[in-house]
Amino acid sequence: MPTDLMSVLAVLDCHEPGSLLELRETRWLDAKAAPYRLGEDPLAAEELARDVAALANGGGGVIVIGIATRTDDDGKVLDRIVGVGPEAVDAGQVRELLHARITPAPHGVRIGWSGDGNSDDGRVVFIHVPEQAPGTLFVVAGPTGQPGARRADTVAVPVRDNDGTRWLTHTGIQALLSAGIRASGVSTAQALAALAGEAVYEAVPDGGELRTGQGGSEEASHRAGQGAGQEVGQRVDQGAGQRVGQGLWEYEREMREAHMELAGAGLGQPAGPIRADGPAVLQDFHHGRGDEPGWVLCLVAGQPPVAVAAPVWQAVVDAGRLAPDQEPLAAVGCPLPSEGAAGPWVIGADARSVDLGGGTWGAGRLTRAEPGAGGWRWEPLPRFGLQQSRSAGNWTAGRPPALRLRALVNLPWGDAGTLEITKPRRVQLERQLPYGALAGAVTMLSRRRGAEPRTAVWERTPSGNAARSAGYTCTIPVPGGSPALRAAAMLALPTTVNSTVVACAEVLVEDPAAWARALGSGPNTRLDFDEVQTVLLDAWETAAELLPGLVGDPAGLRWAAPPTTELRMTCERPGADGVLPALGTLVDLAPLGVGYDGGRSCMAVTVTASPVMGRRERRSLMRQALVRMALEFGYVGADVGLG
Repeated sequence: MPTDLMSVLAVLDCHEPGSLLELRETRWLDAKAAPYRLGEDPLAAEELARDVAALANGGGGVIVIGIATRTDDDGKVLDRIVGVGPEAVDAGQVRELLHARITPAPHGVRIGWSGDGNSDDGRVVFIHVPEQAPGTLFVVAGPTGQPGARRADTVAVPVRDNDGTRWLTHTGIQALLSAGIRASGVSTAQALAALAGEAVYEAVPDGGELRTGQGGSEEASHRAGQGAGQEVGQRVDQGAGQRVGQGLWEYEREMREAHMELAGAGLGQPAGPIRADGPAVLQDFHHGRGDEPGWVLCLVAGQPPVAVAAPVWQAVVDAGRLAPDQEPLAAVGCPLPSEGAAGPWVIGADARSVDLGGGTWGAGRLTRAEPGAGGWRWEPLPRFGLQQSRSAGNWTAGRPPALRLRALVNLPWGDAGTLEITKPRRVQLERQLPYGALAGAVTMLSRRRGAEPRTAVWERTPSGNAARSAGYTCTIPVPGGSPALRAAAMLALPTTVNSTVVACAEVLVEDPAAWARALGSGPNTRLDFDEVQTVLLDAWETAAELLPGLVGDPAGLRWAAPPTTELRMTCERPGADGVLPALGTLVDLAPLGVGYDGGRSCMAVTVTASPVMGRRERRSLMRQALVRMALEFGYVGADVGLG
C-alpha cells in the first residue's frame, strides 16, 4: 500500500487507483466522490480554488476525484471507487479557473486520469499540485458568504489540516505579514508604500498611461506602459527612471547586491522591472558597452546569482515553451553554476552549453548546435528510476511469451499530433530491419548455442499497423513450426489517450522447451546475463534511433517533457500451477550477486536520457541502469562490472 505522495502518484500513473483504498486522507491527500460542479454551482469554483491553494501552501499534494470516503474515529478513509466519466471533468476549464482564482497561480499542476480506460466505473481523475517555490504564499479571494460573489480587495489563505481544509485566521495572516516585513529589512512604512505602488500599477490597464500627479507614482507610469508578454531582447527601452530591484520590494536588496557583484561583466542600466518567473526572480539589463545584447540577471534560492546574455536566456525560455500547462522556466529550470564555480558567474552570448536545474523536468543541459544545424536543444542529464509509464504494457496482448526482453522509449515531442508515418519511410524501415541490431540480437542467441538460423524475415503485424502506427515481427521457428524466438519492433504516434510517441523493440523467448529440442541436448536455453545485456542494448538502439526515423528527422523536434527509456525483463507465461516462474529460471542472475527475492518474475528500470548517443555511451549507461535496477530489487552486491 502506498504511504507517501510519490508512491500514491506512482500508483495512479500505473492505473491502479484501487491500491489507494483504505488510505486515510492526510495533509497531502484529498479524496472527492464526485467532480466539482463547475459551471453549475458557484460554490464549486471557490471550493476547487481553495483546495488547490491549500495543497500548494502545504508543500504539495493530490486531489483524487472518483473515490468515496467513510469516516471513523481517526478521520476519513478512502473507501470505494465510484468512478468518473470523461465528460465530467474539463481539464482546460480547471486550469483556467486556477489561474483566475489563485494568486499567484501554482506552477506545474497536473490533471490526469487513472484506471481502466474502457470503463468509467474504475476511472478516477487526479489533480497533482507539486511542491512550489520556497517562500511563496497562495491566496484566494475572501469568502463573502454569497455563492459566486467575490471581492477583489480581500484575500484568504487556505491551509490543509490533516484530512480537511480550513482558512488561516486573521491572527495568523498578521503574523505572516509581520514576519515577511522583518525579514525584508525595511520598515513597515516602506513596505506598505511599495505595496501601494504595486497596487496602483496593477490597476492600470495594459498599455494605459498614468502620469505623476494623477494618482500614481513615476514608477507606476513606467511599469504601466510596459506591454505584457514582451520577449527578452525585444523590450522597449525604459532605462530612464528604472532602478535595480524595482518591482518586487522584498527582493530589491538581494538584486542590488547581485548587480554590484556582476557589474564588471558589462551589466548596464535596468531595462525593465524585476519579476518572478517559475523558480527564479529576474530583471533585464542593458549592456554596459553600447548596443551589444543585454542581460538577464537571475536569482534562484540556494545558488549564486547569474547574469545570462539575452539571446541565451531566450533559448532557455524557448526550450520549455512546449511544456503542457507549465511556464517554460517552471519546466526546464534555471541556469546552474558549473561545478566548483566561485565568484561572479556569467553566461555570455558565445556560450556553447548551459546546465539547467530546479524545474519539473529535472537536471538537463541546453546545447548549441553546430551552425546551420537548428539552434539550441535541451536534453536531460542521465538519471535512473523505477516508475514505468502507462505505455509499459503496450503490445502485450495475445499469447504471452515465456520471457520478454524489452526496451520501450517514450518520445514526448511537442506538436507530435502533426507527425505522420509516410509510405516511403515505412518502406525504408522494412529494408533496414533485417540488417539492424535487433535482428543481430536474435541471430546471436542462436549462434551461441551452435545453431545457424535462416535469414530473418520481417513481417507486418496485423494489429500493429495503421495510419499512425507501425509494427513488425521476425519469428525463428523450430521443426514442426512452433515459434522458439521472436523479435518485434513497434512505433505508435500520439492518440487521445497518450500524447507521447512510443517506440518499442524486444526479443521474446516464446517456448524454451521447443527451442531446446531444436538445438539438441547440449545447449542450455537459459540466457547468460551478458546475453541479456546485448539484447537490451540492441533493442534500446533500435527503439531510440532506428524506429523514430518513421516520423522524419527527430533532430528538428523539440521536447514537451523529458524522454525516457524503460528496460524490462519479464516472465509472462504461467506454469502448470498457474504461477509465473521466477526470472532466475530463464536468466542467469548470478552476476548480480545474492538476491533476496528469488521468486520475482519482473525487473525493470527507467532511464531518463537523450535517445541518441554513441554505442559505447549507451552500453555504459545501460550497465549503470541495470545495476540501479538490481540494487532496487534486492541484489545489493551488483556493480558496474556485471556480466
